[in-house]
Amino acid sequence: MNVEGRPRHTIEPLPGRRAVQILDQTLLPHEIVWRELTSATEAAHAIRVMQVRGAPLIGATAAHGLAFALAADPSDAALASAHAELLATRPTAVNLRWALDRVHARVAPLPPAARADAAWAEAAQICADDVATNAAIGLHGLELFRSVFAAKPAAERPVLNVLTHCNAGWLGCVDWGTALAPVYQAHDAGLPVHVWVSETRPRNQGASLTAWELTQHGVPHTLVVDNAAGHLLQRGLVDLCIVGADRVAANGDVANKIGTYLKALAARAHNVPFYVALPLSTFDPTTADGVRDIPIEQRSAREVTHAVGNDARGARTEVLLTTPTTPARNDAFDVTPAALVTALITESGACPATPAALARLVAKTRAAHTG
Repeated sequence: MNVEGRPRHTIEPLPGRRAVQILDQTLLPHEIVWRELTSATEAAHAIRVMQVRGAPLIGATAAHGLAFALAADPSDAALASAHAELLATRPTAVNLRWALDRVHARVAPLPPAARADAAWAEAAQICADDVATNAAIGLHGLELFRSVFAAKPAAERPVLNVLTHCNAGWLGCVDWGTALAPVYQAHDAGLPVHVWVSETRPRNQGASLTAWELTQHGVPHTLVVDNAAGHLLQRGLVDLCIVGADRVAANGDVANKIGTYLKALAARAHNVPFYVALPLSTFDPTTADGVRDIPIEQRSAREVTHAVGNDARGARTEVLLTTPTTPARNDAFDVTPAALVTALITESGACPATPAALARLVAKTRAAHTG
């Protein structure tokens, strides 16, 4: 996607060096700052404090972190230690484990002297695969967007109104995004699309991230507060909802940013399609029941009791919203039951959020890759 008028990736290798640069998302939308990562500790810190976030980008960053660790020490002990350090940074997003295990499987059989180069190459391939995967998600989602748009009455068809949640766009991936990939594909193809951007308290990632990247790419959008979603759906101002995912369980349940479940309930009440876009690497067949089994990350209560922004002079500041002694709970994710999901949109196509449909899609994908 475009940043300041030119195509960029959220994580980019630095020429001639064993290093990458990331866009520091904690400073958006007010500052565009690229930070260098050269060690596993720096990669873990970037993930933990959410300088990078979004399941696919977390995985890509962690893969590079493992490569950095092996460049410093290619031993079995160092490999195990770095894998554990990076895996502990975020417990909900399954792409983190998937990417680390992919690099681990690639390098573990090799002699130590060959591990760093192989890990670096595998991390780069994970990034390249992510770009291609998300482009494919966008094309499959575009088909659904066109179907919904064609079904609108002629008098209501000047624009396709899309409601999203949090940020599942370019900033959550290496490029394109998941939930926003069909939006970008639609916009670039000339389909008139408008996005309702949910602010997503407490970190306001809709306001600070989604609105920013849509602005950078020139996609029409309007920012709304989280609790406006039901009202917009009730008024007929939303044609479809689309969100990303941090993990999809074997039964089709979807873990995503807190508040996703409420939007799915409202969409069902008003007969509006509710889509979830994800790479198949986010599908976790080892988790049988999402509502029961997916671990929900508990983040600092300070994110709820305080708000961060820039003051009139442009200085970053934090303000207290509550009394100093008010307790707060900060569940970072919730789980939307599969029954509320119209379809899952993956790089291999769309399917119902059912165990049988997911199993067929995964088998089809594996057969295509091995054939």
